[in-house]
Amino acid sequence: MGDTVAAFDLGTGGVKAAIFRPDGTCIAEEVVSYRTFYPSPSCHEQRPEDWWEAICASLRTLFENTAVKAGDIRAIAVSGHSLGCLPLDENGALLQEFVPIWSDGRAVAEAEDFFTRVDPDTWYRTTGNGFPAPLYTVFKAMWLRRNAPDIFARTRTIIGTKDYINLRLTGRIATDPSYASGTGVYDLKAGRYSAELVEAAGLSRELFPPIVASTDVLGDVLPEIAERLGLFPGVKVVAGGVDNSCMALGGRTFLEGDAYASMGSSSWITVSASEPLLDDRVRPFVFAHVAPGMFISATSIFSSGTSFNWVTDTLLPDVKHAAKVAGMDVHDALFRLAGEAPAGARGLIFVPTLGGGTSFEGGPAVRGGFVGLDLQHGRADILRATLEGVALGLRIALDELRRMTAIGPEMIIVGGGARSAFWRQVFADVFDCAIVKTRVDQQAAALGAAALAFVGMGLWEDFLPIRTLHVAEGRTEPAPEARKVYRAALAAYRRAAEQQHELSGALAALREAAT
Repeated sequence: MGDTVAAFDLGTGGVKAAIFRPDGTCIAEEVVSYRTFYPSPSCHEQRPEDWWEAICASLRTLFENTAVKAGDIRAIAVSGHSLGCLPLDENGALLQEFVPIWSDGRAVAEAEDFFTRVDPDTWYRTTGNGFPAPLYTVFKAMWLRRNAPDIFARTRTIIGTKDYINLRLTGRIATDPSYASGTGVYDLKAGRYSAELVEAAGLSRELFPPIVASTDVLGDVLPEIAERLGLFPGVKVVAGGVDNSCMALGGRTFLEGDAYASMGSSSWITVSASEPLLDDRVRPFVFAHVAPGMFISATSIFSSGTSFNWVTDTLLPDVKHAAKVAGMDVHDALFRLAGEAPAGARGLIFVPTLGGGTSFEGGPAVRGGFVGLDLQHGRADILRATLEGVALGLRIALDELRRMTAIGPEMIIVGGGARSAFWRQVFADVFDCAIVKTRVDQQAAALGAAALAFVGMGLWEDFLPIRTLHVAEGRTEPAPEARKVYRAALAAYRRAAEQQHELSGALAALREAAT
């Protein structure tokens, strides 16, 4: 078989593990899920040990596949969800069992305090950090200092998700530019931590890990870890990158003007360019790309797949159970049910900000909802409105990007949502553009990580082989008869989302009073 690499996409809902050959072919893949915990409003936590166990379990399962040979694996690369805050002691040991993940918005007071010393617009234009400020690592670190001073006093370094896995694999603490650019103190154009921003936070520069290139080899897998994982000695670990940058790379978005849409637990539309795409009103979030010299700029919605899962788990568990009993694909059964409702879901609108919103949507305090419910609506309408609500939320994001830069007449779509022909049609109708599904969908972030390993190991000269891997499997055009419905749906959605924003303060007060 020859040289292969193991790539791990550490996502919000679980890890996607895959083995790739240097021609870009994925010869085996495996998904292992883990939980997110919600101990209180705005607190979203996971156990890093669950990430590590998922890595181990997924690799063990991959080795059961006869196409995978442990002796052929030359390198490992990890893509990880962003904005992590894992405190380590002087020995590199983790100090908390549960840590806040990217969507955790508890550090509101810390962000407010920081912005008494730093102009918010200057901070945004320096860092490109367009998510609600409390989500970024620096504010989570400030929260830790205020609320867990005993732990903070022992903290010597704060790292992110994929960097924790790299530490477990190699014993080395480091990050890369793409992950560092989500710390809240990274100067995008200078390519380094900003001493001024670190000082304004009252933190030590040494708290943030050293930065190496995404393709740099951090070292070999430690002998005892290699033995546990069933790897041969000498397997290299490449620095890897943040999930949205790795997904952009794997999604064929790494040259000037490339764009794609990602459909997963959260969803976004991303553009690649040699300059950050910044706007003080919309605040696209910008990360340093894993592709050197490039940036990815995106607008997003936080709760897409998670909103869909909440609706189906809470309101339609019997549909899922019946599909499993019948041996059917659960998602096929759900999409078939949604297809029983007409476009526009009989006037029902769903605002999918169940886990809080982006800066443009109203920030962490905003919540979602069904708007327009009446006695005619059934479960099919509710499910279709959920799918349409996710698409409409992304259409708002797409319109803002279209205002700021040129985007082509078609959109590559990757991620779990790309699998469904029904949902692709909803997106084509709502976006009013062609949706293209290629052979690379849920593997995009893992492919991006694998590409970093191939380049880092010298097996590829650059990232251009990725472009040849995106062979179109389907192209979905907007249905002309749906345009009238979705124009009306878009107008109604805009109003509904604005109303949810207006309600966010009152609902936040209610949540506090009710706890």
